[in-house]
Amino acid sequence: MYKIFKILLIVLSVLGLILWVMLARESEVTISNGSMNFMFIISFILFAIAVVASLFFGLRNVFSSPEGLKRTLIGVGGLVVVAILSYVFATGTDIDIPEMERKTGILTDESTVKTIGTFLNMFFILTIVAVGAMVIPGIKKMFNK
Repeated sequence: MYKIFKILLIVLSVLGLILWVMLARESEVTISNGSMNFMFIISFILFAIAVVASLFFGLRNVFSSPEGLKRTLIGVGGLVVVAILSYVFATGTDIDIPEMERKTGILTDESTVKTIGTFLNMFFILTIVAVGAMVIPGIKKMFNK
C-alpha cells in the first residue's frame, strides 16, 4: 500500500513539474489556458485525496477503541454545548439594520445578524478555552514547585 502511494505521488509530482514548465513557457498566463487548468485539476484531485485519507484514517482511529470513541463524543458534545450557548447569547438586534444597509448597500436581516453573532460568540468562547488550556497548566507548574 505504501509503495502504491509513493508511486502515485511521484507520478503526480512529475506531471505537476511538466505542467509548471509548460506554464512558465507561455507568454500569457490565464486561468483558461490548458496547463493552468490541468494544474487546478491536479490540485483538486490531491485535495480530495487528502480529505478522504484524513477522514478515513481519523474515523478508523476513532472507532478502533472505545476510549477513542468516548473522547470524540465528549469533544463533539462540548462543541454542541458551545454552539447552543453561542446561539442563546446572540441577539440579532446589535445593530441598526436599515442604517447598515444604507451605508454598505448589503441587504441583510435579523437572522443573518444573529448567525454572525453566534459564530463570533463561538470563536470567543473557543479562544478563551484554548488560551485557558495553555495558561492554566503553566500557572499550576509555577505554584507546585
